Amino acid sequence: MNHSQVKDLLLSNPQVKEEYDNLAPIYEIKEEIIRLRTEKGLTQKELADLIGSKQSAISRLESGNYNPSVQFLIKLANVLDKECHIVFK
Repeated sequence: MNHSQVKDLLLSNPQVKEEYDNLAPIYEIKEEIIRLRTEKGLTQKELADLIGSKQSAISRLESGNYNPSVQFLIKLANVLDKECHIVFK
């Protein structure tokens, strides 16, 4: 069984699907930060140094094990030459 088949099987459970959907914004943020950091050619440590944080904080954020504050996201956005917008839909 491949990854897609396992994912489809798990998501056929309504409770799992609901939790998965609830986590989507966190994964979107994580993926965007990784993409922007790598486009800038920055390591996790370099990015952390630029925002006055530790590499471990960036690592936890990118792995999904850290729930950043809005202020932290704003600092990241500024260093990555982006703006941070939070939208409720």
